[in-house]
Amino acid sequence: MEKVVERFISYAQQYTTSDPESTSYPSTSRQLDFMKKLVEELKGIGLEEVEMDQYGYVTATIPANGVDDCHVVGFISHVDTSPDFAGENVKPQIIEKYDGSPVKLKNGVVIDPKDFPEILNYKGQDIITADGTTLLGADDKAGVAEIVTAAEIIRNTKSFKHGKIRIAFTPDEEIGKGTDHFDVEKFGADFAYTLDGGEIGELEFENFNAAGAKITISGRSVHPGAAKNKMVNALLVAHKLVGMLPPTQRPEHTEKYEGFFHLLSLNGNVEKAELQYLIRDHSSEKFEEKKKLLREVVQLINLEYGKEVVDLKMEDQYYNMRKKIEPVMHVIDIAKEAMKLADVEPKIKAIRGGTDGARLSYDGLPCPNVFAGGHNFHGPFEFVPVASMVKAVEVILNIAQLVGKYK
Repeated sequence: MEKVVERFISYAQQYTTSDPESTSYPSTSRQLDFMKKLVEELKGIGLEEVEMDQYGYVTATIPANGVDDCHVVGFISHVDTSPDFAGENVKPQIIEKYDGSPVKLKNGVVIDPKDFPEILNYKGQDIITADGTTLLGADDKAGVAEIVTAAEIIRNTKSFKHGKIRIAFTPDEEIGKGTDHFDVEKFGADFAYTLDGGEIGELEFENFNAAGAKITISGRSVHPGAAKNKMVNALLVAHKLVGMLPPTQRPEHTEKYEGFFHLLSLNGNVEKAELQYLIRDHSSEKFEEKKKLLREVVQLINLEYGKEVVDLKMEDQYYNMRKKIEPVMHVIDIAKEAMKLADVEPKIKAIRGGTDGARLSYDGLPCPNVFAGGHNFHGPFEFVPVASMVKAVEVILNIAQLVGKYK
């Protein structure tokens, strides 16, 4: 099991940040560099049908050992790290037997229990952090390390009986493109699990319905000294639009199953302004209501000005996987039992976001999300307890064996 730590530290040091502005797939060549190393490692531990396709997806097979008449299960993680914070020159460090005090890193970064009380749950355990200048990348290299470690154990333990297992590593999950070219039919699993969750015990089969909106406002720039009844200030129109959406439905005021409008960016001047919104809700009905409200706000502003001052382009991004998981709830039952066998209490919760598994579920591969163990993703406060990673490996092993019971 110590290999999961060695692997994670090695993986975390690899620069694999994705790029939302890129037009290539995957979005960065550095992801391919890491994928190529994974291919060689998977071959080296004895996996079969190891390949990387033209899009950078790495897939592999662990052939059945003693159990042929059962479902084919898959395990999936993504290799890219978030572009929200620096991901180059990551320097992981192990804090042995964490004592409950604030963890002081570089650049004045402090993982203080007053701000992050969940860290106290791991008092006495070894935890891994970065050095304060970068994110750590446990999202989702912890998941990658856990899957590879479990695969090595399964492949090299002759007494371990299991059916056929498929493995996949994807690029560009952090920018919402992780499954754009994923071939579900070729992958050949009946169901799968993404190892992309947070704290130990997390098991998720609900996520947001998601849409993205790009709003362009065309103003009219006139010298302010002669602007009466002539100027249309695009920035003030943007301000009006933001104010017409309910302030209680912003991310900073919502939790659990509450959806939101998230103003992601606002740029511009008097002549032109551009806004980007994320629209999220677990309920499909409330999701549609939010999109309708945004369209109505745009319509009202255009009516006020008597012309198309505001242009709205809105597209759905992904949907709540619950609809696709409910008909196959044995997939959840297996994961719950696997956790209990590892002395982990399942914590079933809804994801306030999305995963590769959400889109895969709609593409025909039911794919709930299992914990990888990390906390505080996408920033310098990120950490992952070693014991949580070890338990994630155990859960993978247990799932692999339990699948054989479901014919």
